[in-house]
Amino acid sequence: MRILHTSDWHLGRSFHRVPMLDAQRTFLDHLVATVRERGADAVLVSGDIYDRAVPPLSAVELFDDALHRLAAENVPTIMISGNHDSARRLGVGAGLIGRAGIHLRTDPEGCGTPVVLRDARGEVAFYGLPYLEPALVKDALGAAKAGHEAVLGAAMDRVRADLATRPAGTRSVVLAHAFVAGGEPSDSERDITVGGVAAVPAAVFDGVDYVALGHLHGSQRVTERVRYSGSPLAYSFSEADHRKTMWLADLDAEGSVTAERVDCPVPRPLARLRGPLTTLLDDPRHERHRESWVEATLTDPARPDDPMARLVERFPHTLSLVFDPERAPEDPSASYAQRLEGRDDHQIAEDFVAHVRGGSGPDEQERTVLRSAFDDVRVDDGVHEVSR
Repeated sequence: MRILHTSDWHLGRSFHRVPMLDAQRTFLDHLVATVRERGADAVLVSGDIYDRAVPPLSAVELFDDALHRLAAENVPTIMISGNHDSARRLGVGAGLIGRAGIHLRTDPEGCGTPVVLRDARGEVAFYGLPYLEPALVKDALGAAKAGHEAVLGAAMDRVRADLATRPAGTRSVVLAHAFVAGGEPSDSERDITVGGVAAVPAAVFDGVDYVALGHLHGSQRVTERVRYSGSPLAYSFSEADHRKTMWLADLDAEGSVTAERVDCPVPRPLARLRGPLTTLLDDPRHERHRESWVEATLTDPARPDDPMARLVERFPHTLSLVFDPERAPEDPSASYAQRLEGRDDHQIAEDFVAHVRGGSGPDEQERTVLRSAFDDVRVDDGVHEVSR
């Protein structure tokens, strides 16, 4: 059976205030074309279909269009809710939608009830484990405690119990939305830590043939049978080095898995540039990033004049500007008192200005303002002393 595994569409999300709806629409065109051209027998979407619990109407319309197009391909699609989705809202009408071959799994108590598909080699049971918020599902699943490993373990106990009742040779696939140990996170996933622990061991999924994970945005293989598809689009500059793909996985008669990555369309490449402003503006090596979305980190000791406007002249799609001035290292053995020894208030204030500017002290006009401020304070203190 050939499975197309994707996740983390985040419909309705923007990238640094740039709307991504057109790019998401292009991805869904690509998804449907891949289903058709590569002969997929099933499509798996492992959560975070929307970016927030109450998505904008434009995102709902795009999702609705995707459902109609997937149903028209007559290829079963199985979807679970992620931590960004509202499980109740996403699951509305699931029974009716299921008649069209689109199977929404949003109820944690349905973990042990699979969607069963058949190919020439027999049956494959697909179990949908929506995002399991430990405090909310602990009692419903009979978990020993409210932790990610405990509730996923309880859900997988239901999966294995159901699988044990099925004919010998039944192959099994689990969809889950979780942070599995060994996975590499990025800056764009919402934290799901509970009690200081977010990651669960891959061994919690033992006993099934393939685990289609969602949540982490980088496409990656935790084990041969446990994989993240990653998000189809980049949603933070920390994903600049990601290759955005889906997994096209083949499950043979014995349940062995072979998989390849299918590249997703890239609306615009990402570039993270670092250095003094003049270097970023003049270095010919950066010419290849002219049409990229750019995050620029300036290391100038003093903040340059009008840096964003100057960057946009060379890189029209600059979206993020960060200041990280390179500072001369201080003597780590010197205490705060030692560093202030012998310096008057005015010198300390000038040192502070130089510190926050990365080494560039106040100019003459600023020194005059500082001196005036200290003189006013001294006069004020004198008046108070006389009045007392």
